[in-house]
Amino acid sequence: MKALAFAAAAATLFSLAAPANAQFAKPEDAIKYRQSALFVMGQHFGRVGAMATGRAPFDAKVAADNAEVVASMAKLPWVAFAPGSDKGGETKAKAEIWTEQAKFKEAGEKLVAESTKLAAAAKTGNLDAVKTAFNATAGTCKACHDAYRAK
Repeated sequence: MKALAFAAAAATLFSLAAPANAQFAKPEDAIKYRQSALFVMGQHFGRVGAMATGRAPFDAKVAADNAEVVASMAKLPWVAFAPGSDKGGETKAKAEIWTEQAKFKEAGEKLVAESTKLAAAAKTGNLDAVKTAFNATAGTCKACHDAYRAK
């Protein structure tokens, strides 16, 4: 009985410690996953941006709803930049993602932090707060794209 419990615990720990890329059967699955997450995030970010830049009327609820999606989606794509997913499908990801893992991880964490601030600002209903947080988040996106995304 103890051996069975130990084996079950070991299997659970092994599954938790398995590399994140194990969730993707093929590199192209990881590529599709991260591109999809970034696409959805970009669509919602664009809606907030349209209001923040005056291209669309400001609607506090719409801004808050979309900023919340951005903050949630910002957490998702990073696991899909797993070793081996630099090939296997069409991608604009630069090789530096895999050679500068610490810097790339930091860029992802910064996006998560800034998008969380954007969601908080949008919840206030204050357009000036949204503009400030949007610009900070957009700057984070741009910095990462400049360093890690091929044109």
